[in-house]
Amino acid sequence: MPKRDKQRIGQRLLDGFREAGAVEVAPDLLLPAETLLDLYGEDIRARAYVTTDPIRGEVMLRPDFTVPVVQMHMSGGAEPARYCYLGEVFRKQDMGDTRPENPRDNEYLQCGFELFSREAGADAETFALFYHQLAGYDLTAETGDMGLLLDAVRGLPLPAARCDALLHHIWRPGRFQRLLDRFSAPPRSRDFAAGAVPWAGLRGEDEMAARIARLQSDGAEPALPAIWSDRLSRLFAVRDIAPLALERLTELATEVPAISEAVSRIADRFAHIARLGIDPATIIFDASHGRHNMEYYDGFTFSFLSRHADWPPVATGGRYDALMAVLGKGRAIPAVGGIIRPGLIAELEAGQ
Repeated sequence: MPKRDKQRIGQRLLDGFREAGAVEVAPDLLLPAETLLDLYGEDIRARAYVTTDPIRGEVMLRPDFTVPVVQMHMSGGAEPARYCYLGEVFRKQDMGDTRPENPRDNEYLQCGFELFSREAGADAETFALFYHQLAGYDLTAETGDMGLLLDAVRGLPLPAARCDALLHHIWRPGRFQRLLDRFSAPPRSRDFAAGAVPWAGLRGEDEMAARIARLQSDGAEPALPAIWSDRLSRLFAVRDIAPLALERLTELATEVPAISEAVSRIADRFAHIARLGIDPATIIFDASHGRHNMEYYDGFTFSFLSRHADWPPVATGGRYDALMAVLGKGRAIPAVGGIIRPGLIAELEAGQ
C-alpha cells in the first residue's frame, strides 16, 4: 500500500478531529528513553527502538503519541484541551518462528485524539467521535473498563501485599491467574534452613534476609476462599452487547459490592453514548477488554476491530488518569484519547 494513500486517509481523519475542536500537535520523533520506558507496559518496552546519543543519553524512536502529548500538555496546557496528531510510530514486530504472509509494518502511521477534561461525558464524547469517524467500514466496536476490574481486585479479602501483587499483574492474565491460584491454595510453610552456606548473587545480605522474611510471612496467610476466585472469574468472563452485559454486571455487584460504583459509572457512560445517537446494543462490552490494551489505561477502554482475525485493532483508546497523575507530579487532570491506524483504513478501502 503506497504511503501517500495512507497519508491521504490520515489527513482526512485529522480533519475530522480538528472539526471536533482539537488543536494539531507534532511531538518529537526522537524521545528521551529513561522516563518513557518506565511509563509504557512490558509489550511496548520490549518493542521500542532504543539507542544511545553521546549528548542526550538513552533515546528512543517514538513508539506512541499519548505520553509525549501528555508531557507537552502538562508543561503548560490550559484545561480543558483537545489535541490531535498524525505521524509515524516505530515498534519492533515479533514474527515468531514462521513469518506471516502479510507482516505488520515496523513503522506505521497513527492519527489520534486526546481530551483533557473534567466533564462527566468525556469518555462518551471521545468514543462517539471515533465511532462516527469510522462509520461505514463494518467494524465491531468493543469497550471495557479497567476501573471495574481494579475495584474488584481491591475488594478481595486479601492482605495488602497480595492485593498489590494481583493489581500489578492484572494486564498479564497468565501471571495474574497463577498468582490467584496460589493465593487460593492452602498455605504452604516456607522453611529456609540457617547454616554456614555463604550468601551468593547480586543482592545484598540485608535484601535477601528481608525477602526471606516476606516469603515466610506470606506462607502464613490463609487461603482466599474459593467463592471469591469464582466471582472474579465470572466477572472477567462477562462479554455481550452492552445492555445484556450491564444486566450481568448489576447481578454480580450484589456478590462483589466493591464494583457497584464502577457498574453505575459504566451504565451512565452508555446512557450518554445513547444520547449522542449511538445504540448501545451495537457495542460489545467485554469486562476483560482493557487487559489486552496499553497498561496506562486505568478506566474506560475501547477498540474497533475489522473482520480480519489476524489484524490488530483499527482503532484503540481509553482513559489514563493515573498516567496524568504521574507525569503531572501531583497536578492531575483526567484524560481520555485514542488512535486510528490510517494504513488499515487504506487496506479496507482497497478491499484487502
